[in-house]
Order: sequence, then structure tokens, then C-alpha cells
Amino acid sequence: MEVVRWGLIGAGDIARKRIAPAMLDLPNCELVSVSRSRADLAKQFADKFGAPNSFADGRDQINQAEIDAVYIATPVFLHAEQTIAAANSGKHVLCEKPMALNPGECGEMIAACRANNVRLGIAYYRRFYPAIRRVKQIIESGEIGTVSIVQINAFEYLEMEPGDPRHWFLEKAKSGGGPMMDFGCHRIEMLTNLFGAPVSVVSSVSNKIFGREVEDTATALMRFENGTCASVTVTHAASDPQDTLHVFGSKGSIHIPVLNAGEMTIRIGGKVRHESHPPAANFHQPLIEDFANAVLQDREPAVGGECGKEISSLIEEIYAKGK
Repeated sequence: MEVVRWGLIGAGDIARKRIAPAMLDLPNCELVSVSRSRADLAKQFADKFGAPNSFADGRDQINQAEIDAVYIATPVFLHAEQTIAAANSGKHVLCEKPMALNPGECGEMIAACRANNVRLGIAYYRRFYPAIRRVKQIIESGEIGTVSIVQINAFEYLEMEPGDPRHWFLEKAKSGGGPMMDFGCHRIEMLTNLFGAPVSVVSSVSNKIFGREVEDTATALMRFENGTCASVTVTHAASDPQDTLHVFGSKGSIHIPVLNAGEMTIRIGGKVRHESHPPAANFHQPLIEDFANAVLQDREPAVGGECGKEISSLIEEIYAKGK
């Protein structure tokens, strides 16, 4: 096998903007089929991206002998069921984040993939950001000394009417939570990548602005084994967008005003320098390339199921302690 033949389960915005284009551009990938609950939209999507097959039911799709792996790009409440079904059909699975509604579902997904000897990856694509790799390198070099404080803000204003096709994001049974679940999970993964698992977590969770069944604002405070303290604040209720990372050490600091841009400032003593480490134009492409290589090389992907479960457990703890 020289390429991974993909079936795409779910054909919404992320699939259209990032996933399918990445599969078309990567030499180790081939998009073979698409499924979506509406057969006409599935066919339109397949035609647009040159996939020869389309399905209204992903259960029919995963039985195709022509596919080696599936990318699951559906609402969170479907992830576990679809991953387990795909694994039982012998397909490798790359699943959108967050991995599932809770750690229990994550465990079931991991067990199914192991039992069927297929790979499982989770779409924490920021693991592949050059800026994050550079931050990790600077920290490990000791250039900014011992890291004492990390501050992260992720703000995306979101108002949505019940008829919106993405309204499931605000329905707890389908999404599992609000902004902490949706994009806070990316920042928590980033922190565990940099510092390992936290040893303590406290949090505050609020839905004061919109009064939704999921939070509109949350803050998590984490302490890591080396003593580093980190705060992650997320919201759907602030008008100013934020995507920041600030790392403060005993000798200096690192400042990234927009993570998705990759521009950073390093301050050490009285000296300041600027570096630029932008991500790939298609954020998902390095993630998909790594997973396809993991399948082809019979190795674990860079971001696997255990990582996804760890993030799910931390989010569950954040929600439990934030009540």
C-alpha cells in the first residue's frame, strides 16, 4: 500500500475547507468516498472533490473494501459510535476533536481500535504548529529559565439561532459542552504537550451572558508537576477575538498574540527578538499526512487516542469543579 484510501464521514465546513483539500494535495492520500445524512449533499461534495462514491449512511460506507481509513468529521455525540463501527470493519480512524462526549466513550474507542489492530488518531492539529514546537524547544533549552506562568485566551463571539445547522454546538447532549469543549480542548492539549499532565485543576464555568445549556465562558487553572501554573480562559461572549499564548519564565518570556499566525516575541533581560513560525496554509494537512504515514509505516500517529482521552478527562474535571 503506497497511499491511504480515505472515506470521509461528515461533509460540513471543516471537511470542505480543510480535510478534503488536504487529502487531494497529499501524495500519500486518496479520497475515495464521502458520507452525509443527505444523499444529495453527499454526492455534491463527492463530485466537487473527485471522490467516486457517496453515501447517505456512514455504516454502508465503512463496509467498502476500497477504503483503508476514515476521517470522522461529525458532531461529537456520533464520534464513539462511528469510530467503533469503523474499527470493527477494519478501518483506521482519524477522528475530529474533541474525541468524544466523555472519557468512558474515549476508552471504548481505544479498545475497539486495539482489538481490530487499526490506528486511532485525534485531530489536535496544533501539535504540528511550528510555533508550538519552537516554544517547546525554547523552554527545554532553558533560555527563558524555569517557566512559572502560562496564560492562554481563546475568545470567539458566537450567537446562534435554533435553526442554524451548527446549533448542535450549543446542545449539551450533542456537543458535550461549550467553548471549553469545542476549542478549549486544543489549548489543553497544547499545555499537556508542553508540560505533561497537570497535577491539580481548579475552574470556573459560567453561562451568564446567553443562559445556554452549555457554558459561554470558562477558566481553568492548572498546576503541573514542575510547578508551572497555567490559565486557560475561553468564551463565546467577548466581542474581541483572542488566540493568545504567553509563557513567563525566571529569565525571560515568550509572547504569541495570535497562535494561528505564528508570530512570536521573545524577551530575555533587556533584549527583545522576533521570530515567525507560521502554520501550514491548511492547518489539517500536517495532521492528515502524519496519520497516513502512521498507517503506511505501521506506527502510532503523533496524536493518538490516549492523548484524546487524557484531554477528555481534564475537560470533565474542569466542568465538574466549575459548577
